[in-house]
Amino acid sequence: MSYTDAEVSAANSAMEKYRGGEEGEAGAALVVVGLSAERAAKEAEILDDMIRVAHRSGASIRQLAEVSGLGRKAVTAVISSDARVQD
Repeated sequence: MSYTDAEVSAANSAMEKYRGGEEGEAGAALVVVGLSAERAAKEAEILDDMIRVAHRSGASIRQLAEVSGLGRKAVTAVISSDARVQD
């Protein structure tokens, strides 16, 4: 697998953002935690968008709660939120 200089530079910048000047094992752990949190936030955003799409397509709140692992109140909150998915 090969990477462009821009991709390598972006990865290095992301790692430095979370490393916070720490070296060694602590610095590496901070990088992993920071990048994992960033990914989890993106995945949560995608999940919310897909819940809205599924609901508009006819899925019930009960069904959405079961498949997402969220409670019905949480699913209702997602559906009711202001964020809107572009079709």
